[in-house]
Amino acid sequence: MAPRVLVSDELSETAVQIFRDRGVEVDYMPKLGKDKEALAAVIDQYDGLAIRSATKATEKLLAAATRLKVIGRAGIGVDNVDIPAASKKGIIVMNTPFGNSITTAEHAIAMMFAVARQIPEANASTHAGKWEKSKFMGVELFNKTLGVIGAGNIGGIVCDRAVGLHMKVVAYDPFLSEERAKTLGVTKVELDELLARADFITLHVPLTDKTRNILSAENIAKTKKGVRIINCARGGLIDEAALAEALKSGQVAGAALDVFEVEPATENPLFNMPNVVCTPHLGASTTEAQENVALQVAEQMSDYLLTGAVQNALNMPSVTAEEAAVMGPWIKLASHLGAFIGQMTDEPIKAINILYDGTVAEMNLAALNCAAIAGVMKASNPDVNLVSAPIVAKERGIQVSTTRQDKSGAFDAYIKVTMVTDTRERSIAGTCFSDGKPRFIQIKGINIDAEIGEHMLYTTNEDVPGIIGLLGMTMGKNGVNIANFTLGRSALGQEAIALLYLDQAIDPKVVDTLESTGMFQQVKPLQFDVA
Repeated sequence: MAPRVLVSDELSETAVQIFRDRGVEVDYMPKLGKDKEALAAVIDQYDGLAIRSATKATEKLLAAATRLKVIGRAGIGVDNVDIPAASKKGIIVMNTPFGNSITTAEHAIAMMFAVARQIPEANASTHAGKWEKSKFMGVELFNKTLGVIGAGNIGGIVCDRAVGLHMKVVAYDPFLSEERAKTLGVTKVELDELLARADFITLHVPLTDKTRNILSAENIAKTKKGVRIINCARGGLIDEAALAEALKSGQVAGAALDVFEVEPATENPLFNMPNVVCTPHLGASTTEAQENVALQVAEQMSDYLLTGAVQNALNMPSVTAEEAAVMGPWIKLASHLGAFIGQMTDEPIKAINILYDGTVAEMNLAALNCAAIAGVMKASNPDVNLVSAPIVAKERGIQVSTTRQDKSGAFDAYIKVTMVTDTRERSIAGTCFSDGKPRFIQIKGINIDAEIGEHMLYTTNEDVPGIIGLLGMTMGKNGVNIANFTLGRSALGQEAIALLYLDQAIDPKVVDTLESTGMFQQVKPLQFDVA
């Protein structure tokens, strides 16, 4: 029987035809996604669900999807899909992460032109029958300095276009290598230098705990007076109230925003301010982009339903059914090893070296590599998945190498991930026991045996008495329960490490308390996806 797909949001007829041409039965009901009850009533009839943003693939809907094998999102955002719930049911969730890149980058450039020349206000004035030529004095982009915060896929395209406009481009991105910066034709700088030098600032980073309000009141005060700010990335990257005050004071000469902290944005402190250009999240709204992502999702879903091939999946690697049963724990381990490295690193990564020892060296290393690289990259870009991670790493100029070797130690198999920057190498190794549970077995060359939990705390210190008591007492005083506790040291009296498996996340004040003792070289809370 031919697989059957439901398209519950607006999708181009060409994309719908791809399903038919590939031999997939398809029902095109673009209004159904907005009717939760009606969708839930029919979802059990389909193997695939193709959506945009209107359909909400909630846990409740997925519970009724007894036949569903794959959800395809035409676009990058999957906030409307309960990925953990889909994973538990064995439903693959795919997206099309790169179909909107050029469109979004072009919108940022268009917004920069608009705010530089006050085009929206001049347009409204002229339509109103006024001729206020002297009122709308603009500035050239030529020879101005553009500060790009985030030089990944979209940010890199913006850099390329800005260089073509003969702008001087400086970029802040902790994971941008010097080699990649040279390729883009930009100067890599720290954030404070970018703020001080830029005539225009454009943001192209995901919204994470590290990037939220990256343009805070404090950072906006560090900018060059008269700067113009563009945000077509994510709402929440700018303190909107602080930006409004900076516009009033003249510290910021203009702003152009396509995204807002609260959307739909029906009211905002920036609305109706002079030389503030606002658009309703149009970054991906071009005919070409919408067509591209629609065609891509139709091809990807058809490939999976007909051949089992997996592309751009957010919740599984590209492995065969036979491999999956054996490789599952090792894929999780590779992801945890990468996540440790990624969370411990705040400087550009030059290389990721992955060593496979023993029986694991005979497995599908492509999938394992993707898991490790995705673990590393997720610390700076939560949108990265197992498929896109190698592409993102390549764009950032990160060299990835893989080594296989025969069994060489006490374990039948293990994986070791080493991260290389300009200033250091950091390594971690792990294995999977017979119960299928991943374990950390070595950090920085120090042997350990650590169970991996969702919330962990890593510390380094000189090997002196009292550290165990200090950690336990501090956790106890702050109501944090320790589920497991692992220690290791390089030699008596030399460097020592501790890895605590905690029952809950710890407050940053606990970290401050430990650091204030002067007993630790490093105190780092860590999180791992152990679902």
